[in-house]
Amino acid sequence: MRETDPVLRPLRHALSTSAAQWLDTALDSVRAAPSRGLAASFPAAARHCGTAPLASLPGWTVADAARLALLDAVDSPSLSQEVAEVYRYGDAGEKRSVLRCLDPLAPRLGTTALPLVHDALRGNDTTLVAAAVGDYAARHLDPPAYRHAVLKCLFTGVDLANVSGLDARADAEMTRMVGDFAIERVAAGRDVPRGAIHLIVGSPSQVDRIRAELRSTDAHRAAAARRALEVLDAKEN
Repeated sequence: MRETDPVLRPLRHALSTSAAQWLDTALDSVRAAPSRGLAASFPAAARHCGTAPLASLPGWTVADAARLALLDAVDSPSLSQEVAEVYRYGDAGEKRSVLRCLDPLAPRLGTTALPLVHDALRGNDTTLVAAAVGDYAARHLDPPAYRHAVLKCLFTGVDLANVSGLDARADAEMTRMVGDFAIERVAAGRDVPRGAIHLIVGSPSQVDRIRAELRSTDAHRAAAARRALEVLDAKEN
């Protein structure tokens, strides 16, 4: 089974007759002339196929799946270049589609699409950040880049539930970095995100750092520490 099959099989059931006809014509164009075909069809996929959720695959839309079909039609030797081009010239929705397509295309892409993940993580569009931290990133980002991706999510408010492989890839250095982030939040009198608390709950030293903030003479700081500890205690119990 191809990696793209779990997405492309339900796609056909989600398309209207006219959308399926449009997609077949677009696929023929991409096979005949990848660059020209993608330039015309990739941006148009949302208009012709719609953006309804793909029921069988949480987080995906019908347009995402149609764009995967278009990319999957490209011959392997030029796939990496074509993926980079549609990402480079795409709007936010097209970029999100590319990022979601990376893992199904990973057997053909290898690590060549990592620059796209790094680009998304450098920006402040939280929808792109969330799309960038999927399975492809979990498989291919090196440890420092993966840790910084997690911190990027925390700083921008992206739910860590979007981060693939988090339990398997969390390590002592990530726990330390997240602990520093948590202390910064407490010091500012702000709540610590539950995702951050999940990562430090098993580290007594990090929990003790927050507990020490209860003695702060700053009422807002002490209150933030108290709220964080209440969540920590709930997770431990």
